[in-house]
Amino acid sequence: MQALNKFWIITSHTYVTKLKSKAFYISTILILFFLMLMLNFDSIIESFVGDDEKKVAIIDESDILLEYITVQPNEEVNMEPFTESVEEAKSLVLEGDYDALLLLNLDSNGFPEATFFAENITDSSLQTTIQQQLQQAKVALTTSKLGVDQSEIANMFIPVEWTTVALDTNSKSQEELDQARGIVYLILLFLYVSVIMYGSIIATDVATEKSSRVMELLISSVSPIVHMFAKIIGIALVGLTQIALFILVSFIMLQVNKDRVGGILESFGLQDASISIILYGILFFLLGYFLYATLAAMLGSLVTRVEEANQIITPLIMLLALAFFLAIFGMNTPDSQLVTITSYIPFFSPMLMFIRVGLLDIAAWEVLLSVGVLLVTILLLAIIGAKVYKGGVLMYGKSNAFKDIKKALQLTKKE
Repeated sequence: MQALNKFWIITSHTYVTKLKSKAFYISTILILFFLMLMLNFDSIIESFVGDDEKKVAIIDESDILLEYITVQPNEEVNMEPFTESVEEAKSLVLEGDYDALLLLNLDSNGFPEATFFAENITDSSLQTTIQQQLQQAKVALTTSKLGVDQSEIANMFIPVEWTTVALDTNSKSQEELDQARGIVYLILLFLYVSVIMYGSIIATDVATEKSSRVMELLISSVSPIVHMFAKIIGIALVGLTQIALFILVSFIMLQVNKDRVGGILESFGLQDASISIILYGILFFLLGYFLYATLAAMLGSLVTRVEEANQIITPLIMLLALAFFLAIFGMNTPDSQLVTITSYIPFFSPMLMFIRVGLLDIAAWEVLLSVGVLLVTILLLAIIGAKVYKGGVLMYGKSNAFKDIKKALQLTKKE
């Protein structure tokens, strides 16, 4: 009971301290600002771009291409025939009356060729739009020479009807896969960013306490494993507070723009998201967090200065990055042998097994096995980490990376 009281005292102290820190306010404000930008990105772009139509002057030296170009209406580009000289058209482009000049002609084979003049050629979208219209004009001109009906040509370019049918009755449909991919990717990205952010905070927090020389008093009054997990859970609660705030702000922003709610939710697969996928996402997020947070706390106890904390957890971040890249690969091929094997490796399981659960119909024993391996690994890391933590927080001086783990364990045995 006394140990539990000390656990909650350290947890609440960590939570309140981090909640009042400048880093918390700055990171929260920056992420909220980023969220607002993302949720209103289309409106912001439209406000800068506006609805101005591009004006392009056309001089047709072939006398036959103009009718094929102007017959194709385009909402973005207004093609206007120009009857004056090329030099006068160029001067009007420089003066801003036109956005570009298009000089049309026929090559030796009777096919369209064009020269594009503009004040600068940085607007690739305008060039692409005109090139597409010229390509359509070329097809129309060629087919008219051959006497082929335009409707028959249009039918040739209609996409082939494609239907996918899974013979396995337990397999997910294409619609279910499309819905699952969005939420799986969202949770994977969320897990990756969260572990890096809060893992760094855990390691830095341990190093900060150690540099203030109060760690000896804490370790003498509280067991290392209690202190370590109090830190981990305290910072996890800070993270949950931030997440709750982000969700609340996102909900308010979506309610303000109700006409866009459906499109945003549908793009991430959240509109008809399966409850089981969300629950699995929460489960693997928590397991992944505690796995990497335990390692971060252990590594943070090995350094003396706060500046060294980010350096010593670099291998952890690289391991997490490798898991994330494997997960991105697994999004396209969730049934590959590589994904299957790595989904049982503890440091990759939170991401890769979640992909398999979200995109495939796998047996329950496979999920239970992966979760069991993760729980056992977290328990073993907690036991080893507590020993390293207890010895590591008593070590001062220059850090020598992972050689300090052996020294920390030796210090623990001497007590």
